[in-house]
Amino acid sequence: MLTTEMAEMIVKETSARLNRNVNIMSNKGIIIASCDSSRLYHMHEGALEVLRTEQPFTIPINHKGKWKGAQSGINLPIVFDHKIVGVIGITGDPEEMRDFGGLVKMTTELLITQAYMATQAEWQQRTKEMIIENLLKEVPAMEHIERRLSLLHISLAPPFYTVVIQLEDRSLSDTMILQHLEKAAGASSCLIGFVNTNRLCIVLSGIGDEMIQKKVEAIDQVLNFLRLTFRLAYSTLFMDLKMFNQSYEDCSLALEISDVHQKVVSFAELEAKALIYQTETAAGTRLIKRVLHRSLRPLIETLQVFFEHHLNMQKTADHLHIHRNTLIYRLNKIKEETGYDPRNFKDALTLQMAIWILEKKEKEKELN
Repeated sequence: MLTTEMAEMIVKETSARLNRNVNIMSNKGIIIASCDSSRLYHMHEGALEVLRTEQPFTIPINHKGKWKGAQSGINLPIVFDHKIVGVIGITGDPEEMRDFGGLVKMTTELLITQAYMATQAEWQQRTKEMIIENLLKEVPAMEHIERRLSLLHISLAPPFYTVVIQLEDRSLSDTMILQHLEKAAGASSCLIGFVNTNRLCIVLSGIGDEMIQKKVEAIDQVLNFLRLTFRLAYSTLFMDLKMFNQSYEDCSLALEISDVHQKVVSFAELEAKALIYQTETAAGTRLIKRVLHRSLRPLIETLQVFFEHHLNMQKTADHLHIHRNTLIYRLNKIKEETGYDPRNFKDALTLQMAIWILEKKEKEKELN
């Protein structure tokens, strides 16, 4: 755990503050960092004594060369996880250095612990993202996934939900975002990772229909608390991790076909519309030509608002800021032109499907 880079940083910082020469030796007694570069990679007899006795060792001012490669001062063991990983030596009068030595030793051990924790966190997150990469394959290698989940002490049990979050402008680090989201989602029963720079996904496990809304609300609150610009979509329930790929695609599609101003999107609410995007058929083109001919295009907005308000005429008229009689006139015109009455559920469904197919074709034109 005591790397040369870390040792050099500790020597640079502590020697400047103490105005003393500081050396750091490896767990073999070799000097790996020092203010005096000529001493690098030489054996330090004082460090060897510390390693042998597992106790601090003082070298007196007038040791007359008894301790090869060492100068007067104090040498202290650097301990991590109950093991000596190195030795720190401070040159000078041992009595004067004694109080400083304890502080430098404590600081060094704290830095090593922090570095270890950062390394562990990085490894854990990379492992999670490898699991997600595997789950996104059409045929995931479940044995590898289970082994990695076991290493992370994460238990994923059905039922499952997938949450996909699309981030825009942000100033926070990935680590900060992930830490907050894990608290909201439940770290031991979820899997969170970035799919690309601005998109991350969450696998929620062990929750049913009655809990998903609360989880999504908690995630939404965290993202708002962090002041992130985002859109979020969540899947329908699924019982097998092998279905994660499809649930992820469902969420991606939900973000694509929903209103861009809608921050939280449920795939379940868009499932009927999604079928239009998931199906390639010439019948859709025929339906558009028959139902939504050019003379009716100006009335599409009226239809959409009417459907969004669940065929409620008064709410639709209020939303459009028109008189109720004007709305009735428009609906009658649609019925006359198409043969479908928007006030009838089955006819409304046909008209809604035609609008969705038209939206799909217009998006395809934009992409091409």
